[in-house]
Amino acid sequence: MARYTGPKHKLSRRVGISLSGTGKEMKRPYPPGQHGPGQRKKLSEYGLQLNEKQKLRFMYGLNEKQFANLFEKANKMSGVVGENFMVLLETRLDNLVYRMGLSHTRQGARQLVNHGHITVNGKKVDIPSYHVQIGDVIGVRERSRNLTVIKEALEDRNYLPDYVTFDDKAMEGKLIRLPERSELPQEINEKLIVEYYSR
Repeated sequence: MARYTGPKHKLSRRVGISLSGTGKEMKRPYPPGQHGPGQRKKLSEYGLQLNEKQKLRFMYGLNEKQFANLFEKANKMSGVVGENFMVLLETRLDNLVYRMGLSHTRQGARQLVNHGHITVNGKKVDIPSYHVQIGDVIGVRERSRNLTVIKEALEDRNYLPDYVTFDDKAMEGKLIRLPERSELPQEINEKLIVEYYSR
């Protein structure tokens, strides 16, 4: 299945949370469509699991195959499968570019990576799914430091997670530790996703 490229606000209303993180699209807190206001029906157990999986998948912008493969990787790791999965999603390069404030959205961060504006440990990396390790330094290429989209995003940044650092002058940051579950999206119940893939 290809990546969703349709209206993001409709998608947020469909799954019931703000996927952009701004909350703007939830002014009408019911599903899109002419029958939207009456559509919030009680879901079956499978429906709840599927909705939770779709929420997380759309939040991080992965297609179905990528998402399932990453879950399989988390399943083989030691520890709690759901938390491992969330940490793997959070340590993707495109997500950390977004967390460091180089872009307003994960979609914008993915584009910065794809277009070769981002480096890891001084080398250009243009793969959004690149798995960042603890201690890796994420930076902006010299020729890309004057990009308006990056400057505006850094000016608007109002939060930097504790598991990353960022130096605005050097325009580079570092993953200093793995995030804890309490620092990851609280509106996601990863246990339902584990149940979905355990069927």
